[in-house]
Amino acid sequence: MHNDNQHQASNSWDTPPINWTTTGFFIITNLAVLTIVPWYGLNHGYSAAAWIMAALFWAMNGVGITAGYHRLWSHRTYKAHKALRWLLLIIGSMALQNSVLIWASRHRYHHRHTDDNERDPYSAKRGVWFSHMGWMVRDWPSSELDFSNIKDLLDDPMLQWQHRHYWKIVWATNLGLPLLAGIVFGDILGMLLLAGLARLVLNHHTTFFINSLAHFVGKQPYSDATTARDSTLMASITWGEGYHNFHHSFQNDYRNGVRWWHIDVGKWFINVCSWLGLAYDLKRVPSFKIRRAQLQMLFKKAEASIETSPLAQRWREHLEAEYEAFSNTVRDWQQLQRQRMNAAGHQLRDRFADSVLHTRLQELEYALRQQRKRLHLLLQETAIQQRASLG
Repeated sequence: MHNDNQHQASNSWDTPPINWTTTGFFIITNLAVLTIVPWYGLNHGYSAAAWIMAALFWAMNGVGITAGYHRLWSHRTYKAHKALRWLLLIIGSMALQNSVLIWASRHRYHHRHTDDNERDPYSAKRGVWFSHMGWMVRDWPSSELDFSNIKDLLDDPMLQWQHRHYWKIVWATNLGLPLLAGIVFGDILGMLLLAGLARLVLNHHTTFFINSLAHFVGKQPYSDATTARDSTLMASITWGEGYHNFHHSFQNDYRNGVRWWHIDVGKWFINVCSWLGLAYDLKRVPSFKIRRAQLQMLFKKAEASIETSPLAQRWREHLEAEYEAFSNTVRDWQQLQRQRMNAAGHQLRDRFADSVLHTRLQELEYALRQQRKRLHLLLQETAIQQRASLG
């Protein structure tokens, strides 16, 4: 069990012993995908059915992890019908990333101690390799199991069943399903290699990219408190998890890609399930809070930009005025939220008063949108002046 004293005692860079079971598995599977899989393809070829089933199983595993292991159980961002929970549990198990109890516990520690080299199981501050795979190939103290942070999951009989029978499910899905597909389509070996082995390794790395590259590639539009970043490229290969700066800033939101055009397969899947009545109580962060976080980051950038501007004093006066307006808007929004909460406590609500509150909230959100435009213009103007002074 982890506690503060144990973490302080383990505060060293001593290299722990190699976990040969995990390391051996990664070496064998990855080498096989780099050698046997292409050799078989060049000499015998893969059927169209093998490619289709490989893509299908890969998508199933990705959805099982992002919509199930991650957003449903680790963060409780929505609730799901029993049938959907069973589906996500099985296809998530097929991804071979441990039981939900183990996965969720480590992931919650990752969020609680992000970038802490001693407490974050896959801290990005220890490098790309460590956060991608290195944390699994050795018995690091930060990866020791401690279920004290998932008490809400421990009493779930479905998750307890999966935890007890995890390896049976793994063998049934990773060997049984490709084998069955191979028998049906008359391509057993090709199906086992492509839809079984190659699909599994590809799924591992696309998930591992979330822990590694999603902390190194992209921008930080919402917060720079952690290394997490937003990247459309990363999102496109990680089922939407690449909008990682948003996720670490608002982990209780079922979305990672907050805009309608963001590539977020997990969000789309949950939305479809919601339309079908299989998902409900979807949690969303108020748009005002999102805009507030974006503006706070813009103020930081503007402050840094002004410091090097030849007209620093002039721009600082503009920035101070904008920040005062921003603070007033936030204060008004917080007051309106308190009023709405008080109104919600009454059985008989005044529809007119509620409409007035709603209209005022929209006005405050509009004020933030306009202020964001002004800050962007300020940044552009200071950049132009800096280039002119240098030229």
